[in-house]
Amino acid sequence: MAHVLHVQASPRGDESFSVRAARAFLDAYAKTHPGDTIETLDLAARPPIELGGEAAGAKMQILGGQAPTADQAKAWARVTETIRHLKKADKLLVSSPMWNFALPYRLKHYIDVVVQPGETFRYTPEGKVEGLMRGKPCMLILARGGRYEPGTPAAAMDFQLPYLKTILGFIGIEKVGVILVEPTAAEGPDAAKKALDAAVADARRRAADF
Repeated sequence: MAHVLHVQASPRGDESFSVRAARAFLDAYAKTHPGDTIETLDLAARPPIELGGEAAGAKMQILGGQAPTADQAKAWARVTETIRHLKKADKLLVSSPMWNFALPYRLKHYIDVVVQPGETFRYTPEGKVEGLMRGKPCMLILARGGRYEPGTPAAAMDFQLPYLKTILGFIGIEKVGVILVEPTAAEGPDAAKKALDAAVADARRRAADF
């Protein structure tokens, strides 16, 4: 039995294109994996913890091979609690809109909390980075107002998908699927509906093999 964690970045609920496609994916997944559990972490309803000076200080102490102070350790415990919650998942689903060519700030905030030395990655004695979350597949469901196909001028403005693939690879998650909902705004409501319908169909089809 596997546990799926859905990290939901959009605050728009039922109005969100990425949320609607993600729900279609999870509904189909539940039917084909009846023994698995599914949890949604709604970052709008449950914002990530703050990374203040004590937590940042703890991180630098750890990177330097030194022990954090008592106050730093207390702050760091909240970070590791968030990371343990992520690590419990066997599979990850991340649904997100594109904001200003990149990520909603709470998704970036969550990533900044969970990508930590000694927890989700480490440096080897040779100075190389080793991801510590290997073996966990991830599906990305991403909504974008315009089109950002590779080879087009707009592709250079896509800081959403390339960043997510890079940071996931950094922590060892290399099996990454992608479902795009685009365009959701630039070409009007008819094109947006067509994009959502196609993404929902794709999501339902791919959920069985996730």
